Amino acid sequence: MPQPLLLCVIGLLGLAVGSFLNVVIHRVPRDESLVRPGSHCPHCGNAVRNRHNIPVLGWLLLRGKCADCAAPISPRYPLVEAGTAVLFVAVAAKFGWSWELPAYLYLAAIAVALAAIDIDVMRLPNKIVLPSYAVVPILLLPAMIAERSWSAGLRGLAAAALLYALYRALAAWGMGGGDVKLAPVLGLYLGWLGWSSVAVGAFAGFLLGGVFGALLMLFRGAGRKTRIPFGPYMLAGAFLAVFAAAPLANWYTNLLLPTA
Repeated sequence: MPQPLLLCVIGLLGLAVGSFLNVVIHRVPRDESLVRPGSHCPHCGNAVRNRHNIPVLGWLLLRGKCADCAAPISPRYPLVEAGTAVLFVAVAAKFGWSWELPAYLYLAAIAVALAAIDIDVMRLPNKIVLPSYAVVPILLLPAMIAERSWSAGLRGLAAAALLYALYRALAAWGMGGGDVKLAPVLGLYLGWLGWSSVAVGAFAGFLLGGVFGALLMLFRGAGRKTRIPFGPYMLAGAFLAVFAAAPLANWYTNLLLPTA
């Protein structure tokens, strides 16, 4: 499949997945079914019409208001849909039509859902994280077989164990249980790409979280005991590593060991 066509298809897929992720983000923390009832206004309870269920365009057509009760619809809905599509396209541009592509598209999907839920309710639901322990190896297995990437798979398992041990140790200093459970999933993905990706992804997560925490302390008066959702920074750091681990690692190496 030509690259432009692939990106278009994946972009449309991302919009559709993003629409579903809005349901996941709203219902999973509330232990509600993802199937029933169908999409409806949380204020008046009326079903959303099919023409208004089109990702991004539906919100624009409604001008951000329910068609029945005129209650405001959060702009986060189209942002999640558009953001998922952009992330899907970026992943497709990175991996192309490869065996790894489905696995990293899955990472993009759960990253959007987990980041939004963690920001909303300060937790990373087991219903999303724990099934990934089985889903990710299954999605990467075809790549291991087709490309004979057994070493990448073993490296991924080693990185998963390493990040779990690291975050488990940090749990004594307040790291959340959901973060500890998410760490092996990210370790498996980053380890598949290489040890430089593991190092960059882990460090970037702590760096981003630390910078945000410092800004909160500076401008919002947050203290040491202020709870901060760390999952979004873990995920952002992981994707930074997916897309830019090699140049970042080379830059850091040259910074420490400048060539003559």
